[in-house]
Amino acid sequence: MAILSKIRERSMFLILVIGLALFAFVLDPSTISDFFSASKVNEIGEVNGEAISRQEFAEALDAYKAQTGNSVSEMQAAKVVWNNLIRQKIYEKQLEEAGITVGEADIMNALYETPVVQGDPRFATSGIFDKNKLKEHLATIKEENGQEWAAWQSYMASLKSNIEKNTYDKLVAAGLGASLKEGEAQYLIENTKVTGKYVYVPYTTIADSLITLKKSDVQNYINKHQDAFQVEASRDINFVKFAIAPTAEDEEVIKTEVANLIEDSEVNNTPVKGLKNTTNYHEFLEENNSDLGLDTNYKFKVQVPQVIAEDIFNGKEGDVFGPYKDAGFFKLSKITEVKQLPDSAQASHILIPFIGAAAADETVVQTEEEAKQTADSLLAVVKANKSKFADLAKEMSSDKGSAEKGGFYDWFAYNRMVPSFRDFVFEGKTGDMGVVKSQFGFHVIKIDGQKNFQPVVKLATYGRKIEASEETEDAVFQTAETFALELANGKAFEEAVKEKNLTSLPAVGLKSLDENVPGVGNERQIITWAFEPETEEGSYKRFDVEGGYIVAVLTAKTAKGLMPVDKAIATVRPILTNERKAKMIEAKMSGSTLEEIAKSASQSVRVATDVNLQSPTISGVGFEPKVVGAMINAKENEVVKNVAGDKGVFAFVVEKREEPTALPNYDTFRKRIAAERQNKGFQMYEAVKKASDIEDNMSSFYGIQ
Repeated sequence: MAILSKIRERSMFLILVIGLALFAFVLDPSTISDFFSASKVNEIGEVNGEAISRQEFAEALDAYKAQTGNSVSEMQAAKVVWNNLIRQKIYEKQLEEAGITVGEADIMNALYETPVVQGDPRFATSGIFDKNKLKEHLATIKEENGQEWAAWQSYMASLKSNIEKNTYDKLVAAGLGASLKEGEAQYLIENTKVTGKYVYVPYTTIADSLITLKKSDVQNYINKHQDAFQVEASRDINFVKFAIAPTAEDEEVIKTEVANLIEDSEVNNTPVKGLKNTTNYHEFLEENNSDLGLDTNYKFKVQVPQVIAEDIFNGKEGDVFGPYKDAGFFKLSKITEVKQLPDSAQASHILIPFIGAAAADETVVQTEEEAKQTADSLLAVVKANKSKFADLAKEMSSDKGSAEKGGFYDWFAYNRMVPSFRDFVFEGKTGDMGVVKSQFGFHVIKIDGQKNFQPVVKLATYGRKIEASEETEDAVFQTAETFALELANGKAFEEAVKEKNLTSLPAVGLKSLDENVPGVGNERQIITWAFEPETEEGSYKRFDVEGGYIVAVLTAKTAKGLMPVDKAIATVRPILTNERKAKMIEAKMSGSTLEEIAKSASQSVRVATDVNLQSPTISGVGFEPKVVGAMINAKENEVVKNVAGDKGVFAFVVEKREEPTALPNYDTFRKRIAAERQNKGFQMYEAVKKASDIEDNMSSFYGIQ
């Protein structure tokens, strides 16, 4: 009774569960197990029956993006991670079948040998790498289970993956050898020559218009060569781009506004200085909304916009130039200083870093104040005795590249060094010494040489980006909307394009994980739309893109599997056309001698001399490996007809076969064959991958089924 009571109390819950389960079964009987297990939902692929879960992929993706500093795009990272996971699981399976396991000891030994670990001072005792210190460190961070431990785990996982790959590759390579008989055969193949006569009837002697192909012919060819015509799911679109670009009127308005900033003016009865009379250039640029910041560097003539360079270097301090158009801006430039500087210099330095300086490693323990004191002390020493500079640089400079040369940098240009270093060297005099600070620390500098003094200027340059006005943007938007509205009202895309004298562009073969749309750029939103289930052929949409709008129409959907006839026809047509032409030519080539065959085909008998497979070309015809192979294997003085090559149909007679001199040993050729086989590791992996059962639903991670 107690059990029945419990059932009554929970009857509604049971009814709900059973009802949902039955509903799932009606929709798809295979889903009834998934109703009680979310494993399928959480999987995005399988490799030989081993699932790849969403969590596994997401964690690997996050680790890879962190490793690359988010320097790659989302889709680029996703493809790399997915391929890495597939490779990892394939190698694990192969090693498992071979009875080989990569254990913790293997990973730790690889870790010990890693240069970055061996060179880390945290894991050293008296300057020598200490395994125990590394183990202690790993144990400590493992206990804390923070970000550092996660990073080490990721690194060790990558080590394991590399060990597995290298182990398997070496095992396979060890089994890839070659026999002396193979070496001998290779020698003969490469060096046997034949001489004879031939008749050649090019395919071009028959017009393409005489060949009729049906779609069923193409489909039959695809069915017979399925491996060559496997394709991923893809989409084709056509699109029109409505670019937002400034009109001539927009440019004129901007130019006038910029020109008005030269002279003083009055705003709300308040006098405002123009560029000609202002002396506070930072404030001027900021208050007048310059799209360019103040550049305080000296400029050589080649560094000034060439459209105005001649005028500026004929001007004087205080002169204002512009408005002039340069690099998408209207600009005003005022000369604020004129000077003579060398265009290159030599200098030596001793770099003293401090804690937190750029490129400072764990061995740097001096504070900024202490580093400054050290640099000042060194300056006093080298000023008293310049001959000590090189030795002190070798001993104390953290710039190891120049330290080996006594801190010396040979001739370098004005913009080569960091600003503080550059300013001291180029604005000082040869022989000057001093201390300057940069993001790398304190530099004790000695100017060793200067040459090619020439005029330079400092410019205060105001810039306004040349952009479309709001009115222009609105007009472009309305044009795009009107075009999209016509499609909504049933007008065909190409008809609307033609009526409005627009240009449509195709983007063919877009894949679900692509980011770039040819002719548009990185527009993932268009790819996502094209793969949405509700987007059918003929569907259209307007997109806001960088610099304008796109109206796109989906023109074709290609499912994963065999390539459709319409897409394969460009590849298959020339193959089938030549096959049909070959049969027509063969029907013409009658006779028992080359002379009779030549006459029947209205061709001449030609001579082929010293033909060989190492370079399978026929003089006067070109690359014909199939024909040359047939000649090498033909009997002497026997007519061979109807050999279809790449460019036409051949008949030939081999008059002489010249085999190379026998060698006492063919080990050189045997070794070469073995080396070629062993160096094809990537092809080996691709072959194993092709033979593996891989289910790729990775695009579902991004909402594309």
